[in-house]
Formats: sequence, structure tokens, C-alpha cells
Amino acid sequence: MIKKAIGITLSFGVAVAMAIDGYIVFFKDQKTNTSTTSAETTSKKNATQTTSKSSSSSNSTDSNGQYKDGTYTGRSTSTQWGDVQVQITIKDGKLTAINVLKSPDTENKSVQINEQALPTYKSEAITAQSSKIQQISGATETYKGFTGSLQNALNQAEQ
Repeated sequence: MIKKAIGITLSFGVAVAMAIDGYIVFFKDQKTNTSTTSAETTSKKNATQTTSKSSSSSNSTDSNGQYKDGTYTGRSTSTQWGDVQVQITIKDGKLTAINVLKSPDTENKSVQINEQALPTYKSEAITAQSSKIQQISGATETYKGFTGSLQNALNQAEQ
């Protein structure tokens, strides 16, 4: 009888914990993402306004892009699993190519993660024309290294 009571109490406790966890995962996260998206939109608007003002006041050779043409190598960014370093190509003032010079490759898991994550990070960065890209779940360290090195290269290319 006592075993049955303990089992029922434990089952009830687990059910309550799952309900709370479900609420946090599905509802609380949506509120956070909505407020983050609003903040990002406001930041992007402010950045666009700042970029517009600065490009109109500077004497650049290319008014369409925000970067100086050339090839720039970002600093090597250390992560828990190894260094990440990228080289970017700017053409007509726009980010056109990203070459990953170094990435964690000492463990098979790191290689597998990077084979999936890096192409996505590269295409998102080219589309965004910045290092402000979405992180892929499971590739956090690669994300930190990639965006760190990319931002350093973009800083070198700024007009």
C-alpha cells in the first residue's frame, strides 16, 4: 500500500514538472523571442539610418556597399573545441564570399558539426551582410568563433 502511494505521488510530481517545463518551452520562449525580434528590428532600423547618413556624408567610390573592396582575414577566435578563422571577400562594397581558414577538426563530432553548420553560417552572413546571424542548435562554439572572426574581418573592411 505504501509503495502504491509513493508511486502515485511521484507520478503526480513528474506530471506537474512536465507541465511547467512545457509552459516554459512553448509559451515563455515565444514572449522572449517576440521582444527580441522587436529589439532587433529597432536596432536594424537604427543601423540602416546610421549607415545611410554615413554613406551620404563620406566620399566613397562605391555608394551601394558599406565595405571597402578587397580580401580581409579575421583574427583567429578561440573556442572550447579549437580556433575558428575566416577570410572574406568584398566586391562592389558587399560581402560576396567567406572562406573558413580554420575550424575545430580534432574530433569527429566537431568535424561533423562544422560540415553542417559552416555552410549555413556562411550563406546567412552573406545574405545578412553582417555577422548578426542565427545560431544553429548544437554548434554554439562554432557560432561564437565564426561570428567573432567574421566581425573582426568586417571591421577591417568598413569604410
